[in-house]
Amino acid sequence: MAQEFIVEADGGSRGNPGPAGYGAVVIDAVTGETLAETAEYIGVATNNVAEYKGLVAGLKAARDLDPDATIRVRMDSKLVVEQMSGRWKIKHPDMKPLAAEAAALASGAQVTYQWIPREKNKHADRLANEAMDAGKRGEQWSAAASTADLRAASRAAAEPAGPPGDAAAGAAKARAALAGATGKASGGADAAAVTADVRAARSVAAGESGASGEPSGTGTAAAAPPVGWGTAADLGAPATFVLLRHGETPLTPEKRFSGSGGSDPSLSEAGREQAVRVAAALAARGTVQAVVSSPLLRCQETARTVAARLGLDVELEPGLRETDFGAWEGLTFAEARERYPDELTAWLASPNVAPPGGESFAEVTSRVSVARDKLQAAYAGRTVLLVTHVTPIKTLVRLALGAPPESLFRMELSAASLSAVAYYADGNASVRLLNDTAHLR
Repeated sequence: MAQEFIVEADGGSRGNPGPAGYGAVVIDAVTGETLAETAEYIGVATNNVAEYKGLVAGLKAARDLDPDATIRVRMDSKLVVEQMSGRWKIKHPDMKPLAAEAAALASGAQVTYQWIPREKNKHADRLANEAMDAGKRGEQWSAAASTADLRAASRAAAEPAGPPGDAAAGAAKARAALAGATGKASGGADAAAVTADVRAARSVAAGESGASGEPSGTGTAAAAPPVGWGTAADLGAPATFVLLRHGETPLTPEKRFSGSGGSDPSLSEAGREQAVRVAAALAARGTVQAVVSSPLLRCQETARTVAARLGLDVELEPGLRETDFGAWEGLTFAEARERYPDELTAWLASPNVAPPGGESFAEVTSRVSVARDKLQAAYAGRTVLLVTHVTPIKTLVRLALGAPPESLFRMELSAASLSAVAYYADGNASVRLLNDTAHLR
């Protein structure tokens, strides 16, 4: 299987034109390890020429390591990114041969280009400045004399790495990463279980349509990101939420209401095995850079199993907890309907109605939206695993789609399933995966 590299490149000129140099670094996209560094003082040149020379040097270094590797180029030069992506014409005579050389190096390999802010390109920028400093001393840059902290630099460079800014390419990347080569994402509604009437809604809410051990939720339409397909290349990588429903608990097979106001059950033996399997799958795919969990025990246990395999810590987010089902906690849907017929009917009819002593789906939507915005800002450009429950996951998907509350009754979420939503800097969101259980088969 071909490797995946991140190539970060930069160039500078002290005078434009003036004394110029470039720097480039090759990073393992999975581990964040720095694999190669290169830099050179090139004499008098323009910024753009130095940037192109940095790109060429970075591509050469990547091809030397693995000629079949997939390469993701990240640069803070919008000119180079747009020209190499084919969106802008190359008019300057000094850049045409350099662009042709870069294109030849990319021939036969999957190479994508992504613009990043200058502050996210510090490693390559530092190398370019070291090369110019060496030239000022009448020397050439030497790796042995570099002052770069390679380990820290590679971590900082790899943190924002994620699916390319292009929405279509990013969606393909997410499908490949999360679904894997052995199975396709299963998603959408169970056609046999989903209808538009209240009886179907009751069935799905009680988890009777499949392996969903917690009742599904809906809520009022909170402010959702604008709907759109395209995204400009200079928006950078999205914040990608990989949504993991926790593994089974003893209540899951019995289809009992299990929210945040009940007994807080731990994982069953089957649930612990599911957590081990999803941990192995995510480790093999290598895209997750942080783990955030609901504070409920079943999610924490699932999250800790995955985080231990990935070598990451677990952050707790209270906004990701499940709905509080009040007096219905621990009951089956049939038991709740028998004991609370009027309350249950009212609850099914409106997202603003809460179970006795519990929480309405409108309230859940409000706090999940707050948690979404907080995490989106904290993990901009990164891929984060959110270990949570049925209602929060369906709510995130619904809001990303701009769909009405009743759409939640048309989604299936199995225990230990994976879904994914990407959030772009312009407010657009893209649902990339729903209810993937390939890792459990």
